[in-house]
Amino acid sequence: MKYFLISFILFFSISSYAQFSSNIYWTEQTTMPSPETIYYTSAQTLSWNDFKGRPDNNSPAAAMTASGFGYKADFKSVGNSSQLNIAVYCYFSKKNSWVKPGKNTAYILNHEQHHFNISFISADLFLGKLKSAGLTKANYNTLLPKLYNECVTLMNKMQNEYDGQTKNGQLKDVQDQWNEFVGAKVKAATK
Repeated sequence: MKYFLISFILFFSISSYAQFSSNIYWTEQTTMPSPETIYYTSAQTLSWNDFKGRPDNNSPAAAMTASGFGYKADFKSVGNSSQLNIAVYCYFSKKNSWVKPGKNTAYILNHEQHHFNISFISADLFLGKLKSAGLTKANYNTLLPKLYNECVTLMNKMQNEYDGQTKNGQLKDVQDQWNEFVGAKVKAATK
């Protein structure tokens, strides 16, 4: 009985010493200037009024969507407990997004919306990877940026494939295929 009690106390002491938890969530609270930033929600779509940047007349594109995703993390230790908080966000930059005069059609806006949607799909993938990564006090410093960089690489690849395959939205039949693909991914991510 004495051996069991010592083992139980030792196990309890080690368990309480090693308490670690992580809190991974979406946020719209960042240091990005709020009048210049739109955070992704499936209920809100972009409008041409959101594109405040100066058009690049040297670009073959009719419009440009500057979007992406990021995270902020903090680590708190109190006594024997540690908590890692990771806030993930997906954003659209108004001042870096633009449309050329006369190109502000509903068709082109739909194409640009999907660039923002692809950023969201990638952010949701990142969030899912974080939740299943088995983050610990010992590995989060290396695992967190690794997973982020992987998902940014995937986002950039998808953005490039989207523009390449649709020829910046000019191939309507291919654009229709991407509309279905991106729509299904957004729907799955927002369930």
